[in-house]
Amino acid sequence: MLKRTKTCGELTGEHVGQVVTLNGWVDAWRDFGGLVFIDVRDRYGLTQCVFEPEVGEALQAAARELRSEYVVAIQGEVARRLPGKENPKLKTGEIEVRAKKLEVLNATPTPPFEIQGAEANEELRLKYRYLDLRRPAMQSIFVLRHRMSQLMRQTLSDQDFLEVETPILGRSTPEGARDFLVPSRVHAGHFYALPQSPQLYKQVLMVAGFDRYFQIARCFRDEDLRANRQPEFTQLDVEMSFVEDQDVMTTMEPVVASLAKEFTGETLTLPFPRLDYHDVMERYGNDRPDLRYDLELKDLADLATLTEFKVFQQAKEFGNRIRGICAPGGGQKYSRKDLDGLTEFAGTFGAKGLVWLKVEAEGFTGPTAKFFPPAAQEHVRTLFDAKAGDLILIVADTQAVTSQALTNLRSRLATELKLYDPKSFHYSWVIRFPLFAWDAEEQRFVAEHHPFTMPLEEDLPLLDTEPAKVRAQAYDLVVNGEECGGGTIRCHVPQIQSKIFGLLGLSPEQAEEKFGFLLGALKNGAPPHGGIALGVDRLVMLYAGLTNIRDCIAFPKTARGADLMTGAPGEVDSRQLRDLRIRTVE
Repeated sequence: MLKRTKTCGELTGEHVGQVVTLNGWVDAWRDFGGLVFIDVRDRYGLTQCVFEPEVGEALQAAARELRSEYVVAIQGEVARRLPGKENPKLKTGEIEVRAKKLEVLNATPTPPFEIQGAEANEELRLKYRYLDLRRPAMQSIFVLRHRMSQLMRQTLSDQDFLEVETPILGRSTPEGARDFLVPSRVHAGHFYALPQSPQLYKQVLMVAGFDRYFQIARCFRDEDLRANRQPEFTQLDVEMSFVEDQDVMTTMEPVVASLAKEFTGETLTLPFPRLDYHDVMERYGNDRPDLRYDLELKDLADLATLTEFKVFQQAKEFGNRIRGICAPGGGQKYSRKDLDGLTEFAGTFGAKGLVWLKVEAEGFTGPTAKFFPPAAQEHVRTLFDAKAGDLILIVADTQAVTSQALTNLRSRLATELKLYDPKSFHYSWVIRFPLFAWDAEEQRFVAEHHPFTMPLEEDLPLLDTEPAKVRAQAYDLVVNGEECGGGTIRCHVPQIQSKIFGLLGLSPEQAEEKFGFLLGALKNGAPPHGGIALGVDRLVMLYAGLTNIRDCIAFPKTARGADLMTGAPGEVDSRQLRDLRIRTVE
């Protein structure tokens, strides 16, 4: 084999006259009779090679037989391209390799899609992922991902953090329905669980005195997949001792700032805004608002008395909300057909209707404008600071429905009306989440973040009286409307931890069985501690300017959790099941 001496991305005018050997894949070929041009590609770049008549008929004939994605070795002399034939888009664009030798290392059938052509459908790309990953656009994503991991490691190491690996095989948690279970052959009838996070192990590391830990950790969740979620994912996992919530956020901000500087060139202003959970839910309808634009939700409860519109009066009668948003310029942008589309869109989030009003200089227009007397119009116009040409959208329904419908309308309107620069970034913290959420199906409390979260000190008495009102020492990092990280201060007091387990429906015996090791650790000198996990996949997606998280993962699963390339998950041999004492049922 002709052994590579240079990559396909490093040759410049400085190498003219040198004899080099390139190894790579045939990207394209052009036959001009006397001259045969072959573009050879590897992950470093692309180099044009030319087979001139002087190389002989046999070598030219061999070059003409090359096809897309053949693996080749080409040896030749580096020469400058003819004047006017340079390609400024390529680092190697001022030179070419005048081939003297050619070796076909592997021939290939016609690829199922063009590597450099129009993008194929996703299922085809995932089935032939090894071809999809040859595309320079894909490889650039994983170069970015590598640089991000290196930068995270370096930034935390510079702050005295230690990287410690924690087990992949652990014990199932109370949220067991979401665990991937691994049967043990040695311990019949017993199962390991793949970690949803290294949570318990990193807490134990704090009890052990490690003080500052991090890990780029692989995590697993066996749950119904939503957009931009995967059954296995990667997070930057961090834990610190002797800290409060502000300490964790202040420590992580320089890490995020270093990523922003590296991948967007922006110097971030620190600290990031801290926003109260209940405040953002009221103003934006969700706990991860995109703050690159305004479009705040406003409370319009007064319309129930300022108008005779029955929809509003019934909302007040049944204890529901009347809320709305004002889209600048929306009254000019959207036709009646467009507004019917927005009404249908709001309906997909539970809204039974959508009141729309176009703001004109002389008043409101729209099907329901007749129900808005001058006082009601003035109230709405003042509340939104609405101008002529704006569009007001109102939903009257439950708290949950008004939040869901309006937050999704807010996002859609901002995009369609171009209210923000899609290349811009906004970073903020959302803090003081509820400690518990009520699970209506199971009729019990579940942990909003996880069961090991410390309540706010001033809310501790509410654990005995009104647990639904207890707020947590919890914080999420929100970037452009995406939750890119979440963390909490942990419960280091065993008595409080036991009380939380009880509120989550665990008896003392169940808590001891599942978490006896943690409770034992907390009783043996656990320091106050807390941490956070940043979603590596999601950060790569944002900084690479992508919308599909599967493009950020080398070998992702489909929305149904399948690996189309390998065929996983698949059946296993009956002998394996017998060894594990497992029987499948249909």
